[in-house]
Amino acid sequence: LNEEKTFRRFLELFLREMKMPLQESDPLPMRPLSDLVSEDEVEGECLDLCLQHLYKYNCPCSLAAALARATADSMLQTDLSVHHLSKTVEDGAEPFPLKLARLVFNRLFEMCCLWLKELPFHRRPQPYYETSIHAIKNMRRKMEDKHVIIPDFNTLFNIQDQEEQAFFAVFDGHGGVDAAIYAANHLHVNLVHQESFNHDPGEALYRAFKLTDERFVKKASRENLRCGTTGVVTFLRGRTLYVAWLGDSQVILVRRGQVVELMKPHKPDREDEKQRIEALGGCVIWFGTWRVNGSLSVSRAIGDSEHKPYICGDADHSIFPLDGSEDYLILACDGFWDTVSPDEAVRVVSDHLQENSGDTTMVAHKLVASARDAGSSDNITVIVVFLRDPRSPPPTKMLTLKSVRAYL
Repeated sequence: LNEEKTFRRFLELFLREMKMPLQESDPLPMRPLSDLVSEDEVEGECLDLCLQHLYKYNCPCSLAAALARATADSMLQTDLSVHHLSKTVEDGAEPFPLKLARLVFNRLFEMCCLWLKELPFHRRPQPYYETSIHAIKNMRRKMEDKHVIIPDFNTLFNIQDQEEQAFFAVFDGHGGVDAAIYAANHLHVNLVHQESFNHDPGEALYRAFKLTDERFVKKASRENLRCGTTGVVTFLRGRTLYVAWLGDSQVILVRRGQVVELMKPHKPDREDEKQRIEALGGCVIWFGTWRVNGSLSVSRAIGDSEHKPYICGDADHSIFPLDGSEDYLILACDGFWDTVSPDEAVRVVSDHLQENSGDTTMVAHKLVASARDAGSSDNITVIVVFLRDPRSPPPTKMLTLKSVRAYL
């Protein structure tokens, strides 16, 4: 009941704040990345606009997910052809104009009005992973990192028959932020729509990366964009952790205070990557750092169409069963890992938790500051996902039958 009260209170305040519905001449509360949205981008763009807008007003996370889902479903059932641009686009996918954003905000407003009268949504009582996030532009001219946090994945995609799921990602753009924004808006949507999603999330992640890359390359040629992005994604389903990545953004797992390596970043000087690039007729040259064809310092990415196939869009992925002894995950871009080692990161986190009796709020700020103090001038994004309550002592090792036998 308390939760329902909170939700109603939010809806009342939100509707009071919003000057709605938006007329043609009204400015948008938020500018979407692109004025051109193709059919396959509607769901991702719509979810993102709703979530960002609702979070600006401190909407409770599960309510935001449910409202974004309901708004997106309503948009997907609407005939949007009346909003098409008259000019057709070469590859057959016809983009919609900017009007989409105005439609989305007005539809979200209608949803909120309906839900205030009768709230159809009750959150399933499931615990969330506590997270700490911090991202800074640092010394760079522009911020080209994007991150995604979906603690309540099942609500956002209206998934009824699956265990608890959560999705966290960091995308580090280069040559512009468009590829990173695109990946942040669409990769999780592409993941859910994979046939293999229910029975093989690892495979589904691999395919989602590939599809996101293919679609962004098309968009880039339509809109004349020259940029790319690395990405690291962690997807939690029940007691299993799935990791997928492209390029040099990384995630580590900390278990009982020790670092567990989950992945190896894709850099051009990695022997297997170097061989793959050379076999395609490319080269890896030292130019302040090892670079593909003397240009990019990562060997895999979403986008970068002018560097394909040397810079490929094939993600690697791995699977880790969790047993409850895991402390947390740290996802971050290379602006962090280039100056802070995994062991150093763990020291920063444990010092912070000790000094603040387990309070996680500022953990990511501490990590970002330590990378900056160590000389990082790059954009820095850090997400810490706590897999158990840091305020309680770590679980004691369970005596298994096997270990008892060994002991006897």
